[in-house]
Parts: sequence; C-alpha cells; structure tokens
Amino acid sequence: MPRSCSVCTHDEHHAIDVALVQREPYRRIAPHYGLSERSLRRHAKEHLPELLVKAKEAVDVADADSLLERVESLYKRTEAILKAAEDNKEYSTALAAIRECRGNLELLGRVTKELESAPTLNLHLNPEWLELRALIVRAVEPFPEARASILSAIRGIDNGSST
Repeated sequence: MPRSCSVCTHDEHHAIDVALVQREPYRRIAPHYGLSERSLRRHAKEHLPELLVKAKEAVDVADADSLLERVESLYKRTEAILKAAEDNKEYSTALAAIRECRGNLELLGRVTKELESAPTLNLHLNPEWLELRALIVRAVEPFPEARASILSAIRGIDNGSST
C-alpha cells in the first residue's frame, strides 16, 4: 500500500500549499510545520499541480458567474431605459435602447454559449476542395468503377449528406 503524503495529511496542509505556491524556500517551510524538505518537494511535484488546476477552475467559474451577473444586470438596466423611453414616447431613444438590448442579448448568448459564433464552412464552395475533387476524379479515370463510386460519394457530400 502506498505511503500517504505527509503534507496532504498535515493539519495545516492549506497553509503549507499557500507557502509553496508563494515559492517560499523549502528550508523555511519544513521546520515551521515539522516536515522534511524532501516531503515538501514530493508534495509540490505530485500534488500541487492538481490543486492549482482545481483552484484555477474555481476562479474561472467565479469570474464567469460574475461576468454573467454583470451582463444580465446591464440587460435589465437597458430594458428599463427602453420601457421608460416607450412610456414617454421618445421613439429615437427607444430605438437606441432596442439596439443596446439586442447587443446585450448577443453578449449574453455568447457568455452562456447559447449563441454559437463559430463560422460556417461551406466545403463544396471552397476553391481548394473543388481543385482537390477534380484531381481525385482525374486520378481514378482509368478505373471506371472506382470513379463512379467516388463521384457518388462526392455528390453526397456536396448535397450535405455524408454516406
């Protein structure tokens, strides 16, 4: 059975991890917590990277939540301005608020990943694909059955179905 890590099981393991992350010398940390420098090195090598990744993920989630809350708050404020402009029959202000609401909704969609902003690739229109397709068909001209099979497959791809 593997030996348990003396740092991970230490009562003050969090403070030790903080000291290691702050790059305090092992020779200062070890006597303060009654550990060996070797156990600190082993812990830093084997366990600390995993802990740092988890900590970064937690910070990223907190930042994302904060960003989402701020975008939602901005949207609500913009919506309130739109309502006030409509109530006062200030139509140019209302239209400006509508544009801002739309921008806020797009931003909200990107933040929540509900709105995909990845570009669409139309392979059948790509000049490189057209050239490659012609080269393939020319290369198999001496083989009529293979040529017919390849052309059939290419037509399926060009029509949006993959066979």
